[in-house]
Amino acid sequence: MKTVDLTGWLDENVKKMRWYDISLVKLTVFFMTLFLITALRGFREVVLGFDWYWYLLVSVVLMIPLLKKMFLD
Repeated sequence: MKTVDLTGWLDENVKKMRWYDISLVKLTVFFMTLFLITALRGFREVVLGFDWYWYLLVSVVLMIPLLKKMFLD
């Protein structure tokens, strides 16, 4: 049986993408999140149950490796 190397597959396919493809992926995730918030009551209650500063904290923590890679590598 052939094993699937997911990270290798992703690395190969990301190289094929253009800058606008990455933007389309981000927009897709954004609008799917909005869909889940509006369509699923349980998901909406979980998402809206957190205070705003938790989302800010998580986004800053996730942004740090990207900024380091962009400006320090």
